[in-house]
Amino acid sequence: MMFIHDTVCISPQQSYLQETLFSGSNEIKSPVKNILYAIEPSYEMIPPGILRRMGRAVRLGIGAALPLTKKEGKPFDGIIIGTSMGGMEDCVKFLNQIIEYNEGTLTPTNFVQSTPNAIAGQLGLMTKNNHYNITHVHRGFSFENALLDVDMLLNDDKNRTYLVGAADEISSYNYNIERLAGGYKTEPLTGNNLFNSLSPGTIAGEGAAMFIINGDAPKAKAAIKAVHIFQTENEEELRKQIQHFMQAHIPQSASCLLLSGENADSRYQHYYHCCESLMGTSSSIARFKHLSGEYPTASSFAVWLAAEILDRQQLPAFCVKKQVNNAIESVLVYNNYKGIQHSLVLLQKA
Repeated sequence: MMFIHDTVCISPQQSYLQETLFSGSNEIKSPVKNILYAIEPSYEMIPPGILRRMGRAVRLGIGAALPLTKKEGKPFDGIIIGTSMGGMEDCVKFLNQIIEYNEGTLTPTNFVQSTPNAIAGQLGLMTKNNHYNITHVHRGFSFENALLDVDMLLNDDKNRTYLVGAADEISSYNYNIERLAGGYKTEPLTGNNLFNSLSPGTIAGEGAAMFIINGDAPKAKAAIKAVHIFQTENEEELRKQIQHFMQAHIPQSASCLLLSGENADSRYQHYYHCCESLMGTSSSIARFKHLSGEYPTASSFAVWLAAEILDRQQLPAFCVKKQVNNAIESVLVYNNYKGIQHSLVLLQKA
């Protein structure tokens, strides 16, 4: 079992080192032209000379991680990051330079910032951390594979502490490809009415969430009990996988909150309905994609939100789809990426 001791999240909502999401207000940030851009902080902990050379994805990841490195006070035993796109915007800029300069003298900054491991690598350099450093790039499973990685490492030595997280940006390149493929809705939406628009497509999002994880239970915010990933387009196979996971890890009498990755995309709605139908009558159901938008590592935002819900024993009203008045003992995060990649992450009170 893994224990989350601290978290930082940069998202389209006021989540960075703030209490806004849990303040009791029902106001949430609405998408701009169906895009939820992350609210970036001032990045006071990043030297200006380094900051101005950083791409957006790297800024998001480094900005979320540095407060945790400062709080830890010593180098982590490893830095484990999940990302699907890395710095795609910088990658496209570099490719355009190849054409513009006819493969001549190119500026290296865009190339350096475009590689998926730029976030983990830059963190290692800035914090002088020469321990385990790895980036998982597996589309919708990127963050989940980072969690599985740290779980295996803690099975070897529970006394170690790791920085684990994920970050993805909205690049114009990927956004336009997804839009042309029908991945995003065409009708204008606000955050509060996303789930009233059941049609093909969803809203785009981005963000970064970072976690301090080790094997020690005392003073932990929450525990990650199990992680399961699988690929299928068959609803019956999905049902079997979820049933097996729940039988193995969730007692029938437990009060478990389902935090669903439902995104109002009518093409995949049946997967979420299948998962909801398997939850007990004592279970509440909540949603998060109207807060974060859809992106490959959106499950990292969900795990951040789940850890805060368990720690505070408070479920924000704007997340609720169905609420049962019970104490929240555990949270099951179910996410689906593009109707193929399915993930289950079970958190419980530490």
